[in-house]
Amino acid sequence: MTHLDGNTLQRLNQLKNDHIVAIVETYAELLQPSSIKVITDQEEDFKYIREKAIEVGDEIPLDIPGHTVHFDGYYDQARDVKNTKILINKDVVLSDRLNTMDRDEGLREVLDIMKGAMRGKEMVVCFFALGPVNSRFTQCAMQITDSFYIAHSEDILYRNGFQEFKRLQGSDNFFLFVHSAGQLENKVSKNIDKRRIYIDLLGNKVLSVNNQYAGNSLGLKKHALRLAIYKANKQDWLTEHMFIMGVRPAEKKRTTYFCGAYPSASGKTSTAMIPGQTVVGDDIVYIRDHKKAYAHAVNIESGIFGIIQDVNPRDDPFIHHVLVTPRELIFSNVLIHEGKPYWKGMGIPCPESGRNHFGDWTKGIRDENGNIVPVSHPNARYTIRIRDLQNIDPNLNNPDGVRVEGIFYGGRDSDTNVPIHESLSWEHGVFIGATIESETTFATLGETGVPKFNPMANLDFLVVSLGEYLSNHYKFGARLKHPPRIFATNYFLKIDETYCNEKVDKKIWVLWAEGRVHKEYDAIKTPIGFIPHYEDLKLLFQDVLNRIYTKEQYAYQFSLRIGKLLKKLERIEKFYSTEHEIPEEFWNTLQNSRKELFQMRGKFGKDTISPFEL
Repeated sequence: MTHLDGNTLQRLNQLKNDHIVAIVETYAELLQPSSIKVITDQEEDFKYIREKAIEVGDEIPLDIPGHTVHFDGYYDQARDVKNTKILINKDVVLSDRLNTMDRDEGLREVLDIMKGAMRGKEMVVCFFALGPVNSRFTQCAMQITDSFYIAHSEDILYRNGFQEFKRLQGSDNFFLFVHSAGQLENKVSKNIDKRRIYIDLLGNKVLSVNNQYAGNSLGLKKHALRLAIYKANKQDWLTEHMFIMGVRPAEKKRTTYFCGAYPSASGKTSTAMIPGQTVVGDDIVYIRDHKKAYAHAVNIESGIFGIIQDVNPRDDPFIHHVLVTPRELIFSNVLIHEGKPYWKGMGIPCPESGRNHFGDWTKGIRDENGNIVPVSHPNARYTIRIRDLQNIDPNLNNPDGVRVEGIFYGGRDSDTNVPIHESLSWEHGVFIGATIESETTFATLGETGVPKFNPMANLDFLVVSLGEYLSNHYKFGARLKHPPRIFATNYFLKIDETYCNEKVDKKIWVLWAEGRVHKEYDAIKTPIGFIPHYEDLKLLFQDVLNRIYTKEQYAYQFSLRIGKLLKKLERIEKFYSTEHEIPEEFWNTLQNSRKELFQMRGKFGKDTISPFEL
């Protein structure tokens, strides 16, 4: 044990796990740190992390007590899709849409790049729990890093796991994440041309080097999502890119839990944070069956790593309150001026100078390529504890999770889908999730307004074939006596380039879905699913928003646009035609939907059918 001193070994031996000792020894030899710090569940250890993050310059303290800011490199501001690769054996067949690499070749390359990456730095070894402690949902996760910012972020975002590792009783059933920021220049990663994020599924680990942005370096976030998707699809549960919210109709004294999956810029966070409701989690869930009767879900995290652009007191009152009051939190890649953070869309004017991800910044300054540097990066973030939110649900840490009664799938669609509809069955609901389509926005490189498929809003993180992924969903629901009801939402329908809905209207759609779960509303059966009756929506708008919802609004929003729906089915068929072993249930649903839409067009003799005609 040449690399482990007495204190390091003493702490590791508390876990009574030879696998962990061997891992630390192996990576200490490879990475060559100057020292090793093992973090237990003791407060003094996390205090050490917070203090070291400031001491080494990973974070800078701000005026409000507990607030710090971290800056990533100017060219290290988002997930590196190109250099994030799934390592697989030659006999494994995955979708061509996934970025794969031969496992042996990938491990040789990344381990060679990682040689000596921690020279002159301290290796931090942390242990976390993904999910509530002492729960059948929970996955143990071990993080090795030389970034105190990453260690501090994970302390905020995840539950302490040192005691959870003791419960493993020597097993190697845990996720491993090894990260090094590599050689630093001006406190940021220097060799970004050798940035690598390699996902070793068989080894239950992710190796990441020469990066600092959390999406590339923070193992327990999207890296853990990928490993858990692989594990869940080899077993009998689901790992999903979803929020969990508690829907609470006024005066009914009940909470009904929903999960929801939405591609970027499609309403995910704003749905999870609807005023009057509660939030359990905003990003990643594990879902298991409960006695083969209901689905139960947990938020694997205890914090939020959220995009800060456009967070303001009007649109995001709960989050904004946390960001402007004393508590432990981390900003990243915002503008700092005289000890205060500023970001685009915060609701007040920003200063014309300060420091941001570019360095010293003044309004209008350009980078080496002639691009104007914004006041804050569009992907600037905040890292907060979810318990600090005023709308936190009391079941956040329930080891049994919450009973999921419904699932929302949403996308950005300007001209086709109705604001909300319910699936005809679990199988039909899986089809709805598998065919989420969202139009590109200014946040996506390339042309805007182009519809792109993103199955279950999870395509970027899949490490199994789409066929296997969908099969697992079908099988999961088939085991349940009461599978969740599935709903599709669309907040972005337009008329004459103007949105049909106000932002607050999503509360109406969510409350209608909650009422459907409790059999309080009847609905109109259509080829796309069940849609609301006008009178039910009229009363909801009046009671909840004190607003008149007209027949004209309802007729436009809930009309079936047969031609556009058939065009979408064509795009779906083309998208899935190249995938391997797509389940028969999927193709049956597609063909039935197409058949019923053609029949409806023939019956009415036109392409757009008003809900009043059904």
